[in-house]
Amino acid sequence: MKIWQKNIDVDSFVESFTVGKDREMDMQLAAADVLGSLAHTQMLNKIGLMTDADLADVQQELKKIYAEVQAGTFQIDDSVEDVHSQVEMMLTQRIGEAGKKIHSGRSRNDQVLVDLKLYFRSEIEDIFQHTELLFTQFLKLSEQHKNVLMPGYTHLQIAMPSSFGLWFGAYAESLVDDLHLLQAAWKICNKNPLGSAAGYGSSFPLDRTLTTQLLGFDDLNYNVVYAQMGRGKTERILAQAMSSIAATLAKFAMDVTLFINQNFGFISFPAHLTTGSSIMPHKKNPDVFELIRARCNKIQALPNEIALMTTNLPVGYHRDLQLLKENLFPAFQSLKDCLEIATFMLENISIKDNILDDPKYDYLFSVEVVNNEVLRGIPFREAYKNIGLAIEEGTFQPAKEVNHTHEGSIGNLGNDHIERMFVSVKQDFGFEKVKQAISALVG
Repeated sequence: MKIWQKNIDVDSFVESFTVGKDREMDMQLAAADVLGSLAHTQMLNKIGLMTDADLADVQQELKKIYAEVQAGTFQIDDSVEDVHSQVEMMLTQRIGEAGKKIHSGRSRNDQVLVDLKLYFRSEIEDIFQHTELLFTQFLKLSEQHKNVLMPGYTHLQIAMPSSFGLWFGAYAESLVDDLHLLQAAWKICNKNPLGSAAGYGSSFPLDRTLTTQLLGFDDLNYNVVYAQMGRGKTERILAQAMSSIAATLAKFAMDVTLFINQNFGFISFPAHLTTGSSIMPHKKNPDVFELIRARCNKIQALPNEIALMTTNLPVGYHRDLQLLKENLFPAFQSLKDCLEIATFMLENISIKDNILDDPKYDYLFSVEVVNNEVLRGIPFREAYKNIGLAIEEGTFQPAKEVNHTHEGSIGNLGNDHIERMFVSVKQDFGFEKVKQAISALVG
């Protein structure tokens, strides 16, 4: 019998269907659930709903359970519905009646809400750290290869000169913008829903400001109805931030699969980092980047999946929301895996020099020649026409020199400013404040 049940046995088929993968998914919420209970019970003690003696017993045992979670020995029993029930049951078994008091003033609805927000905060920080490593690698390669020219394309047609400095630096700056979206998700996750109970508050004089401070949240979800409405919305916004990072990765992966192709041949990787063919002995396939592309495209679909699961739900809690975990939770690890292996692969990339010596890239310099004519006083339209005629007549022979000096161009990448923007967005997250609060809570 579940802790919420009356004297009615639930049909086993119904129970199996409604519980679904909750036990499996809830294992990832275990640490967060204990943290929420550590804060909640301190608050119960402050408002007189838990004695000092009971609080001491509960806090001591909760910290032991937290250590078990960290050590990987915590389990949710098959007879238990979810992580909240497991923690409460363990407390009751180990310290008796005091364990039964920890649920006063809260519902499983706000309990899972606070668990999710704590868990999401942790995942956001992990994603940030993986993204920072990739960002650093992009900038390093941009500086290292800033003088190596490569073709630039529009419509997949040869367009204008580019450089590996520009190419790598572009993806570094793209990640900065992605992190602004991740920061928005962090700010939404970093508000405390605890105390909203089942979505309509409690008649107990809960001190929600105290639990906010203890858990390191920046602020409260004040309106208790909105706190419950945040379930689904929080996941969707977080998925949108993840999909932005994924989009950057997927685009870069597509570039790699193109540029490693023998018809381009701009880049290469050691043979042991590529895969072969069962029939063609010459093949060196970019399977890693193809899988990055596919995984990240899946992640880009995630916001729509969540939106379609929540779009017609009225106010209040609904069991539909339980399934969001099954879509969102695996995406965290998938994105982190993609970021990590992309960083690893880039540590082993080789760049081809003198690409533009090939005559087929002569037309890349047509704009350079037009601009040089303009600098000599010829009107742009006339210079454009003259060079166009030379190309048509086959007499176009450019000097393959590039003189770009403005901010963000081949000769002035602006990587120091891109790094400055990254540092700024990193500082705005406030990871350290959260770490200090959690350390104090479990210390």
